[in-house]
This record gives sequence, structure tokens and C-alpha cells, in this order.
Amino acid sequence: MKMHPNCQGNHIDLRSGVSRRDFLYVGMIGGLGLTLPEMLRLQAAHVMPPVESFKPVADSVIHIYLPGGMAQHESWDPKPFAAPEYRGPFTPIKTSVPGEYVGAKFEKIAKIMNKISVIRSMTHGEAAHERGTHNMFTGYRPSPAIKFPSFGSIISHEQGSRNNLPPYVVVPNMVAPEQGTGYMSSAYGPFALGSDPADKGFTVRDLLTPKDVDEKRFDRRRNLLGVVDEHFKTIEKADAISAMDSFYQAAYGLISSQKAREAFDLSKEPDKLKDEYGRNTAGMRFLLARRLVEAGVRMVSVNYGGWDHHSNIKGAFEGQAPNFDQAFARLITDLEDRGMLDKTLVMVSSEFGRTPKINGTNGRDHWPRVFSVALAGGGVKKGYVHGASDALGAEPDRDPVSPQDLARTMYRLLGINADKRIMAEGVRPIDIVNGGQLLQSVIA
Repeated sequence: MKMHPNCQGNHIDLRSGVSRRDFLYVGMIGGLGLTLPEMLRLQAAHVMPPVESFKPVADSVIHIYLPGGMAQHESWDPKPFAAPEYRGPFTPIKTSVPGEYVGAKFEKIAKIMNKISVIRSMTHGEAAHERGTHNMFTGYRPSPAIKFPSFGSIISHEQGSRNNLPPYVVVPNMVAPEQGTGYMSSAYGPFALGSDPADKGFTVRDLLTPKDVDEKRFDRRRNLLGVVDEHFKTIEKADAISAMDSFYQAAYGLISSQKAREAFDLSKEPDKLKDEYGRNTAGMRFLLARRLVEAGVRMVSVNYGGWDHHSNIKGAFEGQAPNFDQAFARLITDLEDRGMLDKTLVMVSSEFGRTPKINGTNGRDHWPRVFSVALAGGGVKKGYVHGASDALGAEPDRDPVSPQDLARTMYRLLGINADKRIMAEGVRPIDIVNGGQLLQSVIA
């Protein structure tokens, strides 16, 4: 595969040994080693002719990913009438949807169940974390021959940026390479925060100038870059340098945009709302996700917790499920209160579920044969349960749903034609989604 030149190290002032990057410090993109202007340059190199797409129902998506494999029995698909070794350590609770239950630690979610949809018949065949994660982030089974792009990278490629904001943001950082670009250019990778929104003094490295650079100094650096550019143009007469200028200027425009920077500024939110979300990892990440889609980010992928509970599932759920419960329920009501829910698709997923029977260490092991995904807003039904697992939560009982089905439905709601083929360097044209069925019964 053809490699893109790295604009950071190609041009050196031999008189001082100072690189161009010393004159333009705008941070790194998603931990991938790309500067912001290089990302813009790469994106421009991969412009595709427009193709017909579907009319979008949703204009953004918040994908809440729970790494490790959340147990369906303790969350979205409890079995209140099963034997204790299957039911687990908690007593399921009734929800606002008649006849439906959720896990005991989803007290606030139980009250808003009438605002969301739950798919209880997700299924695939990958029981390893990396392979299951690839399935659930791309809609493709893993292949030894090719790495497929994540949902966010496809959305970035197809829909581009809006309001001077990156189209695809990961909060706070990538937890797996499966959240990346696969065979596509790294220009479509996620823009990662670099720190956790719950941390004291949280700032975003990629949209803020360095701490030691005030606005005057920032402008001086910009002017100095112009002088350096002229020097390079005079000496090298290279077309690439002239072209590069526009991308550096675009990068400057983004990081100097007040609206773009404010989108990442949680200090703009009232203390009362922060308390309602929860002043913890889940609460602040979910609140920031809402700010970002409100400002114009197309996809925010939020990672929360660790759900690989092979032992002591009771203590593990008691430790992190209440924070998720509080933050997720408040996110849904917050989006609804702001009139954003109908245009924002919220998806909660994990790489797989857990075994139906509690093991010898009071936990559950990997189980991809049936698990659950929650959806809200963005064109999906409210108070709806799609499919079902069997009485023990071991197999789909009706209406099984594959990762391809889920991906195709998500793309349709966003107005992206999943049958389109992506052209990428070094690989054949590849379908955005290969196979799968649109989940018509989930769509409102």
C-alpha cells in the first residue's frame, strides 16, 4: 500500500536544525502520529465523487462502547424466573414498559425504558475480545487479509466535518485498533481527547494551543511560519510546499475557532446538570458527548468501564453499573429536553455477552451466541424490544440480529448507503456493509 509522506519531518531549516513542526504545534490526532494539518491534507487526497445516498433521519450518533463484554443477564436481558445459577446475584426490576425487566442496577434506565429500544437477540461467532470488538465496530468478521474501517471512519469518509469540528471523536481515547481506519487512510481516524473529561483541569490537547503559548505568541508563530514557508518556496520551488500551506492554514482556523474549542469545554455546563449526569467517568464522558454532537460532531464513540467479569460479577456490577445507569438515563432525557433526541442516534454495545450460567468463581465467561444492544433516538422506536433470547439467555429465540444487520440499519438512519463500495489504495473496492438486513421493525 502506498504510504503518504509525513509532513512533519521532510523540511528542515539546516541553519538552525529546527523542523517545521517546531513552528506549528497543534497536537496529535488520535494517537496516530498525525498533525492536524496532515489529517486535512490526507483527507483532501481522498476526495471521492458524490454518490446517491438515503435521506438521513439522524444527523449524529453517540456510540457508547462497554469493553470486555457486558453480561446480558445483569443488564438488558434479565431472566427473573430462571434458576439462581442462571438468573444471577440480582433480582431484576420492572420497567416503564409493561412486562419488561432490566437488571437491578439499572434503576434509572428502568424509568426511561419507554424512550429506548433494546435488541435482545444480537449474535455472532467470535468469542475472543479482539475479534468480537472488530465485529461490533465494523460490521465485518475479522479477516487475516484486511483490516476493515470502524463505523466512525466510514462516517468521516462519507460525510466529512461540520462546524469546524472533527467528524469522528473518541472519548477519551481508542481502546482498540478496531476503532480505527482499517484499510482506509489514517486521515479518517478518530480525533482523541488525550485525557479524561472527569479529570480535574481537563483540556483537549488537539484543539488547544500549548499552555505556554498565549494568543499573541500563537499569532507570532503563525507569522513566523509564513516567513519559513517563503524560505522553503524560494529554495525548493516545490509544489507540495505551496499546497501544504492551505492545510496548515485550515488547521490554524480550526484550533483558533472559539466555537470549536467551546464544544469541548465542560465548564460551560451548569453544576446542577453535572451532578445529574454524575461527576464521575461515565457522567462527564456522556455529558461531553452530548456537547460534541450538539456542536456538530457526526460521531462520538464513548468508551466506559471494563465488563470482562469472569469472577465476582456482583461486586463488579455494583462498582460501575450505577454510574452508567445514571449517566445514560440522564443523557437520553437531556437529549430529549433539548429537542435533539430525534436527530441523535444513541447506541450502547459490547463485543459480546456472557455465559448463561454463573461459573465457579461467581462470574460469567465469554458468550457471543446471544447478547443485547440498546438504541435510542435517531429514528428508532421507543419502548420497543426486538427479538428475544431463550429462557436461559443462551441462544436467540426469535429474530436474531447480526453485526451486519445492526451496521446496515445505523448507516441507513444516518443517510449512508451501506451498499456503496469504498475505493482505497492497495485494496479492491469493498462494500461498506457486506450483507445484512435492514431492521425495519426497529425503525420508527
